[in-house]
Amino acid sequence: MKEHDPEARTVFLVGFMGAGKTSVGRALSTRLGWPFEDLDDRIRSREGRSIEDIFQRSEESEFRRMEHAALQEIVASLDSSPRIVGLGGGAFVQTENAALLQQSGASTVFLDAAVEELWLRCQGDAVRRPLQRDEQQFRDLYGERRPQYIKAAVCIDTTGKTVEMVAAEVALRLGLKSKGF
Repeated sequence: MKEHDPEARTVFLVGFMGAGKTSVGRALSTRLGWPFEDLDDRIRSREGRSIEDIFQRSEESEFRRMEHAALQEIVASLDSSPRIVGLGGGAFVQTENAALLQQSGASTVFLDAAVEELWLRCQGDAVRRPLQRDEQQFRDLYGERRPQYIKAAVCIDTTGKTVEMVAAEVALRLGLKSKGF
């Protein structure tokens, strides 16, 4: 069993589509030697189908129920072992999820960027995002969600930064010790 820093804690990465939650989460995982989990991956595994399929067949409200249940599982399993969790773009803006995370005492980090950069990142992704329709809808949804995202404990602007730069900044801002860096 690995020895962990006594101040180890769970870090939840939040933000809009294209913010880099999964990429930064994986890089931070490598940097810190902590496991990384993507909440959407847990949902896919639990449900045996893609997020896109859940949205198409069950609609967003059912997906949000599944998302909350998966997040409850993660929070219930928090212990002295640290981990990094990437949340889907809409998870943190759901009131019950934000309250659950606040009660857990885990760190929340909002990865932000200019909406133009987020749009461009999503255009280059192979991932099909159920709520990414057109650029105006994308901008509107970002504008609706951003006031909730900025309630995270730490806010980091990722505009123009590499994944490694952002991972290093998250570790620094949270006072986390990197392994071998």
